Amino acid sequence: MDANQVAELRRFIQQLKLDPSLLHDPSLTFFKDYLQSLGAQLPKIVKTERDYEDTAETKPSFSSEHDDDDEITESDVELDESDVVEPDNEPPQQMGDPTAEVRDEDRDAAQSEKSKAMEAISQGKFDESIDHLTKAIMLNPTSAILYASRATVFLTVKKPNAAIRDADMALQFNPDSAKGYKARGMARAMLGQWEEAAADLHVASKLDYDEEIGSALKKVEPNAKRIEEHRRKYQRLRKEKELRRAERERREQQEAQEREALSALKDGQVISIHSTSELEAKTKAAKKASRLLIMYFTATWCGPCRYMSPVYTNLATQHPRVVFLKVDIDEANDVAASWNISSVPTFCFIRDGKQVDKVVGADKGSLEKKIAQHSSSS
Repeated sequence: MDANQVAELRRFIQQLKLDPSLLHDPSLTFFKDYLQSLGAQLPKIVKTERDYEDTAETKPSFSSEHDDDDEITESDVELDESDVVEPDNEPPQQMGDPTAEVRDEDRDAAQSEKSKAMEAISQGKFDESIDHLTKAIMLNPTSAILYASRATVFLTVKKPNAAIRDADMALQFNPDSAKGYKARGMARAMLGQWEEAAADLHVASKLDYDEEIGSALKKVEPNAKRIEEHRRKYQRLRKEKELRRAERERREQQEAQEREALSALKDGQVISIHSTSELEAKTKAAKKASRLLIMYFTATWCGPCRYMSPVYTNLATQHPRVVFLKVDIDEANDVAASWNISSVPTFCFIRDGKQVDKVVGADKGSLEKKIAQHSSSS
């Protein structure tokens, strides 16, 4: 094991000392079995689901440096699904024609069928009740209360999908139908659609609260809350993962730029500059690498320059972490002009893109002294 893995293992042991119940995490079964094979006595601690979730967030990782490339596998949410039923997949029930003209006698006949349906319900004849309500709907196809009533009967016979279709129709004709929201919320609870069920039941409660809605919410809300907490947890984990990945990519990009900058600086060599753009590139590279940069302005016709050139080359080999540039003022007169060079040889010292010192003339001693002075922090 390398030093980093040993350090992680040490932190893991410290966490175990603070909370021995970590050993009961299913993902650490292999480690617990190993300890028991050595005769270790482990504490018997009952863990809740919440405890396991917290442990999952804090337990140490022995994965690689790029573990944020791995997909996050979500754990199952432990829910109370004792009242969930198998979905009814029968063909959709008969619906009325909302464009049909409804006469007063149709409404009266529909009300009569509804009364028969209520009587059938009181006798436990639910299929017969559904038939009467269907006839009522065909007579008065835009009555929200008829659809909501049939939805309630479908709930009684454990047909939540049929109930949802009727509740949707009820809400289409009356967006404030408390009975429609209540029926749809209870149907969604039967299907295990906890968050949607809670939303519908809350609306129904605001429109027309009754004890049945309150009782349903007591069963639905804990599941909806667990799902919401679960989702937020993994949203947070994915966000943290994305931030780690972005930081890693930023760091890798920065390191690549620094490597590229260093490779362009040619340690121990004198680099000839032929244009302003070349000088800017080398200045930026030196700044990024936190290097001292020296510009040596020279000319082929300059006698003192011919003396200083080999000295300058030798100094470059002695100070490989200093960037040594050479500019021929006749070949790159734009560079010389931008630095107001009036005589050669001239040596300009640059740190972080700014001139910090200067030596004019063939003064070997001053040049060596200035290099030693300004390169001490390179």
